[in-house]
Amino acid sequence: MLKFSCTLFFFILLSRSALISSRHVYYQKQPCKELVLYLHDVIFNGTNIANATSARVTNPTKLGDYFFGMMVVFDDPMTRDTNLLSPPVARAQGLYFYDMKSTTNAWFAYSLVFNSSEYKGTLNIMGADMMDEPRRDLSVVGGTGDFFMARGIATFETIAAQGKYFCVKMDLKLYECP
Repeated sequence: MLKFSCTLFFFILLSRSALISSRHVYYQKQPCKELVLYLHDVIFNGTNIANATSARVTNPTKLGDYFFGMMVVFDDPMTRDTNLLSPPVARAQGLYFYDMKSTTNAWFAYSLVFNSSEYKGTLNIMGADMMDEPRRDLSVVGGTGDFFMARGIATFETIAAQGKYFCVKMDLKLYECP
């Protein structure tokens, strides 16, 4: 009986300590690193081979008026300002596809590839971009090099949308840094 009581007491103590430790939240209110970069996207229109940075690889379906089903692959320069001709500090490389029939919405999966004197490595970003909203948040889900295992938020704001050219301000706030 004493052995059973000791075992039961140990099990209750262990369960209680596991519950208490699982309630501890590791949340940092202030970002440990913040970057503001500008993505410049020049969509291929059939004639701009020299300066296009993205191209659609599938056609939209006939299911709605919002490009539903179309996929785009991109390799866009990232700069510190809104000037397309500024020196790039990184490249955004990945894809997005339009995934709603009722409004313009795309799902992104890409890496910011840094190879400069300031940063080396990648930041991986993914999530839904509700393009009709003035500001949108996507998740920073990891990274390599100077951004090893980074986590955070990338807030998008469209600065320019002129025909086949888009400029998007990307406010990166990292809450888990190496």
